[in-house]
Amino acid sequence: MRFMFVGDSMTIGRAGDFTWRHRMWQHLDAAPDGPHRIVGPRHELYDTAADAAVSHAYADPRFPGHARRHLAGWGEGWQHMAPVIGDAVAAHRPDVLLVSLGLIDLGFYTDADQTAANVRAFVVAARAAGPALRMVLLPVIPNSRAEEDAPFAAEVARFNELLAKTVADLTTDASPILLAARPEAYDIHRDTYDGTHPNASGEHRLAGEFAAVLHQAWGIAGPYRPARDT
Repeated sequence: MRFMFVGDSMTIGRAGDFTWRHRMWQHLDAAPDGPHRIVGPRHELYDTAADAAVSHAYADPRFPGHARRHLAGWGEGWQHMAPVIGDAVAAHRPDVLLVSLGLIDLGFYTDADQTAANVRAFVVAARAAGPALRMVLLPVIPNSRAEEDAPFAAEVARFNELLAKTVADLTTDASPILLAARPEAYDIHRDTYDGTHPNASGEHRLAGEFAAVLHQAWGIAGPYRPARDT
């Protein structure tokens, strides 16, 4: 089974990170029904000094190149991914998309309604290239701006409601879509390094949420068991 990670800065990660993609790859690679394959058009991390995705300095140098593949970008959201997802699906033929997007959209580009419209455009384009594609979408998770800015927090809550409705409207038997839950007990003061981007514990929580949905809904892999950092 072929998986593609789609996301923003929390998914691409920065130089020196393990990334939750790494945690998920470890889980899928060790699964009794695996190993599974990771696909996608990109493989870099974001380099803060260069202000560009040009780094290959993952925290685990043994993270194999073929498993570093993704479609994620620092500062990219649903509105950026909707126009490119069709080509990515056609070229790399994933069976499952694991998607974490939305915060950057609401923070810089679009309101909740516009962002939800971009989710629909994304799904339509992805399915045009892969009619049997499965998707797991993560809602916008806790972040420091939502903690400090009540209007923004309300917009996040509204988008998450719209996202749930969009998933319910668009899921089909041929191409099912599942909505993951916000990771249980996710704490921005403990699970991020800056109030938004996941640290090691946050990476495990994000990977664990995707793993739980895959296992419980579709019987893919098994319960998430965090691997030790080395």
